[in-house]
Amino acid sequence: MRKLAAVAILLLAGCGPSEPLKVSTLQLGRSLNPDNSVSAHTTRFKPDDTVYVSILSDEPGYGTVTVRWFLHGQRISEATRDVSYTRAAATEFHLQNSGGFPAGSYRVEVLINGAPAGSREFRVDG
Repeated sequence: MRKLAAVAILLLAGCGPSEPLKVSTLQLGRSLNPDNSVSAHTTRFKPDDTVYVSILSDEPGYGTVTVRWFLHGQRISEATRDVSYTRAAATEFHLQNSGGFPAGSYRVEVLINGAPAGSREFRVDG
């Protein structure tokens, strides 16, 4: 009976990550790799580009990831996703505008469980 209980505890402990998600890197660019990391890194975009941000974590973790997009300091979009990873992973968010983005200075901010986890500045050139 003790062996069965020990096996059950080990199985339950292995079901998911036990630590909050930690960001190791923020990537910004025009396209993604199959693993959701950014393949074409840049901070300069054209009005018709899709802007991708990828949040990389090197360790297992869980949490709520929020991404806020700003143009000239004004929030233009926000998205939230609950994640749980059992190994290193990349979480992707993107920003699109079917009519094209206005030229200017942009910023993307990332929060994990409501706490700031990083940001990146970028430009759209008309």
